[in-house]
Amino acid sequence: MTAAAAPLPAVSRLPVSRALTPVSKVLRLCLHALLFGLLALAAGRAVTDSAPRAGWVIAACAVLAAVYAGGVRAPAVHSSPRAGAVWLAGLGAAWAALLVVSPDGLWIAFPLYFLELHLLRLRWGVAAVALTACAAIGGFLAHSSAATPGAFLGPLLGGAVAVATVLGYQALYRESERRRELIEELITTRAELAAAERGAGILAERERLAREIHDTLAQGLSSIQLLLRAAERALPEEAPALEHIARAREAAQENLAEARRFVRALTPPDLEHGSLAAALERLCAGVPGPRVRFSLSGGPRVLPTPYEVALLRIAQSALANVVRHARAGRAEITLTFMDASVTLDIVDDGQGFDPLPATAGRCPHSAASASGDGGFGLPAMRSRAETLGGLFTVESAPGQGTAVAVTLPLPLEA
Repeated sequence: MTAAAAPLPAVSRLPVSRALTPVSKVLRLCLHALLFGLLALAAGRAVTDSAPRAGWVIAACAVLAAVYAGGVRAPAVHSSPRAGAVWLAGLGAAWAALLVVSPDGLWIAFPLYFLELHLLRLRWGVAAVALTACAAIGGFLAHSSAATPGAFLGPLLGGAVAVATVLGYQALYRESERRRELIEELITTRAELAAAERGAGILAERERLAREIHDTLAQGLSSIQLLLRAAERALPEEAPALEHIARAREAAQENLAEARRFVRALTPPDLEHGSLAAALERLCAGVPGPRVRFSLSGGPRVLPTPYEVALLRIAQSALANVVRHARAGRAEITLTFMDASVTLDIVDDGQGFDPLPATAGRCPHSAASASGDGGFGLPAMRSRAETLGGLFTVESAPGQGTAVAVTLPLPLEA
């Protein structure tokens, strides 16, 4: 009897949305059936045995059943500890009356154990179980002329089994809840990772297309313009071909402008709503942890999209490690425009590192590393700079901070 109803207390403590699972419904029905079955058995035995107090036994069973049914149907009993305690007190009083008129009332102690452990706090529930067991023993002794070990062991062992069963089930429930939360977190993380990977793939493809259009179509159209201009200068002013060359130059110019519009349309979101300087300023403002300042030197110029993308990505990569690994209090990003080049400097006052291992591709945790997993950030930043014909340098020393600098030569059409 105890095993069938044992899981109910843990299940009943669940929120309403989770309590009404098929398993919990079955367990509740088992507890109801157990109590009403024991009451029917006690009343039936009183009738069949022609007990002198059969009428009183039937009345006590009916009262106890009515009190139990009323509490089960009352929402306040399940939501309010005080209402639950009052209901238990009423059940206890009705049960005590049954114990007075019939020794069979002893059996009702078993479902009462689980109700007490469910509705009361653990220490109060255990105390109520002990009190119920003592009452059951006292009721049995009051109706029996001889005290036997079973009169004491039965209620006590039943109470101990009920406490152990409920505590064990609650531990299993807590473990299952932790696993459920972990699974939900893993599912959420997997969805976020998939979304991030899709976003990264889209950005990478946009950058690749922008770079391809800039390096092939735009450069080719620009070269065609230069050749047509040279042809114009080489021909005499009255040459009939000059008109065709002028039209060809206009077509090349229009297509070059269209190609540059395509490149700008494929610009990463960070560069869609402003210049590179504005994107870097927003990047510095959004960095958590160290104070990051942005400064601009020289006259700003319109850079090709691959240049802006490379400089922005290098700044993001370096700042990410200032936050994660450098333990810096402040950092500074400087974008400098010169006549023939553009330079980006990222300097922090963090713990620094030995740049020699980083030169071999094993950069430790520092502003030069895009990740703390072996220094893949430094080669990635160097590759971005060298792809555009630039120069990438890192200066650092333990305890003296880190300085990352990238210099890109400005193309003629920039």
